[in-house]
Amino acid sequence: MVVRAYPAHGADTLGELEQRVLTAMLAMQRRSWEQGVASHAILDWGLDPLARVIARDAVMRQDSEGKLAEIDNQSVVNSGAVVEVVRWAADLDADDSLQHAADRQIDFLLTTDRRADDGTLFHMEGSREVWIDTAYMVIPALVLAGELSEARKQFRGHRDRLFDAEAGLYGARWSEDDRVVHHPEHWGSGTGWMLAAIARSIRLLGDRDPDFAVELSSHARILIDACLALRHPDGTFRNVLDDPDSFEEGTVGEMLAFSIASGILHGWVPATYRAHVDSLVQSARSLVDADGYVSRVCGAPMFESQGVSVEGQAFFLLASAAHRRLGAEPSASPTL
Repeated sequence: MVVRAYPAHGADTLGELEQRVLTAMLAMQRRSWEQGVASHAILDWGLDPLARVIARDAVMRQDSEGKLAEIDNQSVVNSGAVVEVVRWAADLDADDSLQHAADRQIDFLLTTDRRADDGTLFHMEGSREVWIDTAYMVIPALVLAGELSEARKQFRGHRDRLFDAEAGLYGARWSEDDRVVHHPEHWGSGTGWMLAAIARSIRLLGDRDPDFAVELSSHARILIDACLALRHPDGTFRNVLDDPDSFEEGTVGEMLAFSIASGILHGWVPATYRAHVDSLVQSARSLVDADGYVSRVCGAPMFESQGVSVEGQAFFLLASAAHRRLGAEPSASPTL
């Protein structure tokens, strides 16, 4: 059976703005996690020929340990984000070689020794730090592979180290050696990574583990409400969500729109949140420039200042696709 969380839209349903954002994204240099999130946007829009090419290229660049789409070997986990598109292509074409490649990637995530004593994966090679980014790279992939116990372990390991329960938001990096969050600031995209990981995981989980789905969705609702409470009156967010002096950052709004829309579609977010999706998508549309770049997001390659990024492009497309699944036809100008 072909792995597809939702029916395809297809290239003929892309609006002019979405096409412009997609074209810019495809022209941008991409490392493994960027290839992964780009592939999720392409899958969600039902762009099958593009998805097939991305899957085959990811396998061509698989390294000896099983990491997909690897070009720099800097991260332990980022290649996990590419599993979904490779599994999808393997099922679509009944291609055992692609299935074997996806299995090798999952086996690496299950067996690598780059992890804490409780099994929580470290993010970077040569580092004993747990990063919130990892949640998106590995939890949905593990759910898709049927490794639900490991997916739950990674969710809890990251939550227990990095979640600030009082604020309802996430810090960025935990040092396993120092037993402290080295970057405790409530990074918008960091909270967004966990939220989007949950939204994608619940879609892929189906009815296989209702208790895990409830655990994930209950946590996601906390994150959604905490983020929305920090949205500025003009519709913007800050890179550090609760620091008004931090720079404006658009990716978190896209991540929220994608996750809330997914939650409404799957019944774990009330339909009354639909107005937030409409407003967040319209705000994101206002950020697209003439070249198709989604501007004013946390910028690659260092993600320390405002700029553009592949994830900013991809989450625009993910949010737009989820909005479309709600039956929305976004207007040309934003309304808050």
